[in-house]
Order: sequence, then C-alpha cells, then structure tokens
Amino acid sequence: MARSGRHLARRCVVQALYQWQITGQAPDQIMRTFIDNDNLTGKHRDFFQVLMDAIPMHIDQIDTLIEPHLDRGGDRVDPVEQAILRLGTYELRFDQSVPTSVVIDEAIDLAKTFGSEHGYRYVNGVLDKVAKAVRE
Repeated sequence: MARSGRHLARRCVVQALYQWQITGQAPDQIMRTFIDNDNLTGKHRDFFQVLMDAIPMHIDQIDTLIEPHLDRGGDRVDPVEQAILRLGTYELRFDQSVPTSVVIDEAIDLAKTFGSEHGYRYVNGVLDKVAKAVRE
C-alpha cells in the first residue's frame, strides 16, 4: 500500500525527534539535514517543518500531558516510543484538524516500524488515554 506524504513526514519527524533526544543537537540543524536529504517536498516538507518547529517549542506541555498515562517514569520510556508519543500528543492537543483515529493509527504504524516488538501496544494505550484527556 502506498503511503501518504504526511506519513513520510511523520516518519521523518519521529527520526528527527529521536536524534534530538539522543544527541541534544539543535532541532533546526536536525530539520535542515532531513530537508536536504529526504524526499520531502512541497506541503509535506512544510508539514514536517511545522511539526519540528512546534514540538520542541511545546515539549514541556506535551510531556506533562503524557506523564500521567505512563506506567513508568518518562526517562524510562524507550526513546523511539517517546518520540512517537510526543508526535501523537502534539497532534492530539494542537492540531484538531487531524482525527483522533488517524493520529493513533499513524502512531501505531510508526511504532510497529521503529519501536520494540510490542511497543505499538504501549503507544496505543498511552495515546488513547491522552486523546480522552485532551479531546473529550
């Protein structure tokens, strides 16, 4: 099945957030690398840039929304799953134009691609609770 440009942009966001978490490199430098080296064009590049500008800017609020729904401290969450949770939580809280089911389905798919064997279940459970807290 062909994936949308938004899906590719989200994949790049997860990879960029992971890199940011692990290296501490400035988000704008990471973003530039992805824009220069990936197949992001037009509106999908713009979508990637919006997310990579906004998520680091709102990271404390995003983490505060996630924290009550974790079964462990945020510092003990797998970094890939943490990046996916941050992306999903940002979209749930700050981009009401994306339906809840799309946000969660995309996050599950990303967790199946990049996360641990059962990480997608964890991501699904946490984002479902975040969605109930911020959208209902």
